[in-house]
Amino acid sequence: QVQLVESGGGLVQAGGSLRLSCAASGRTFSRNTMGWFRQAPGKEREFVAAISWSGGSTYYADSVKGRFTTSRDNAKNTVYLQMNSLKPEDTAVYYCAAGKGLLRLSVSQNYDYWGQGTQVTVSS
Repeated sequence: QVQLVESGGGLVQAGGSLRLSCAASGRTFSRNTMGWFRQAPGKEREFVAAISWSGGSTYYADSVKGRFTTSRDNAKNTVYLQMNSLKPEDTAVYYCAAGKGLLRLSVSQNYDYWGQGTQVTVSS
């Protein structure tokens, strides 16, 4: 149905930047919301950001507001997560996910498809 492939993770110093990409293929029209989540070892998976394919509306967790920006390129079927002013506490595996038009878009259980995850490590 929908396949998601993530890239762009890596190691960066505190205060630096990274941009994650999530390329979508398949029947993306049936999954209008793209979400970003992250999970650190021993911690619960948490919501980071979300964007709609159609309107481009964005939503952010309080912990990343003002630092992270999500965007999309509809022609390329790709969504991005630009991460600036990175902190060591941002270290985690980051996942993109696809879901239907969602009201509760911060809830991971509401997403149907997930990327493989990409590691982001921020050194102090």
